[in-house]
Amino acid sequence: MRIDPDSFAGGYFENAVYRHWDPYEDVPQDDLEADRERLVADEPTAAEFDEFREFIAQFGAGEEAVTEDLAPLMIALDDINDQMFVSSQIYEEAKHTQFFDRYWREVVNPAAETLGHEVTAPTDQRYFNEDYVAIFDATEEAMEQLLTDDSPEQMARAISHYHLTIESVVAQTGYFAFQSIFSDSGRDDVARREWPELPGLIDGINYVRSDEGRHVGWGMQKVRSLIQDAGVEPQVVRDTLQGLMPRVVGASATDSEISRTEPIAEFSRDKLTRRVEIITDQDATLPTIEELTRVEGGESAAGH
Repeated sequence: MRIDPDSFAGGYFENAVYRHWDPYEDVPQDDLEADRERLVADEPTAAEFDEFREFIAQFGAGEEAVTEDLAPLMIALDDINDQMFVSSQIYEEAKHTQFFDRYWREVVNPAAETLGHEVTAPTDQRYFNEDYVAIFDATEEAMEQLLTDDSPEQMARAISHYHLTIESVVAQTGYFAFQSIFSDSGRDDVARREWPELPGLIDGINYVRSDEGRHVGWGMQKVRSLIQDAGVEPQVVRDTLQGLMPRVVGASATDSEISRTEPIAEFSRDKLTRRVEIITDQDATLPTIEELTRVEGGESAAGH
């Protein structure tokens, strides 16, 4: 029997099946309508609303990019349990893409029209700065190299780019900002002013975070295994993560009409430091799947 449901990847695959959610059925229409109404009632300036759209556009574009970019990883992996898990991850990234597309269609554009602001596309290049583009270009390149170099070192670099940087630092920083600004959880010093709570956005983010906690956990375990069992030098991982960090800060921690730099940059640095410690310290304990899929203020979504 090639499938081992008791393996690390096998258990994560089963968890993905158990926690399945539908971007159209499980995010209530009423919550999206509430978001639209609250945004309109808040009357954000054109600059504020455009930066709100930038948040949404960057998440949607990121999910779409990795839906495609992860394919070489599944090809390069040898173990069927790992392959099954990554297949579930690609499917989930596609669902995340669908959620952000739905949010743009049903909340962002209608609110822009009502407020009298310019209606834009989520692919408008104004929403993606040089650092953001560089992170995803580097990840795409690292994954594509697996098709010609599937060595343990290149596998560690590729997973460090996506699972440990984009998902574990960039995306987690974005969730932190979203929850701090648009819900009653998070940090009070992130938002520049009080914004309305957006239940539809937070509903979707909670589901996405639940999925991506699992993705991060698999990536951490895989890289740690490559270090401890396949002889990859820990410095390979450190160099990859630290080399990407300036881009991470540049992409997600800039002063804006909506948020402040320092608490977001601090969150990113702390997250990166902790990930490096856990992966490179053989005595460190990996977070459990329950810890990785738990979301603050999102118990109903995470527990689906």
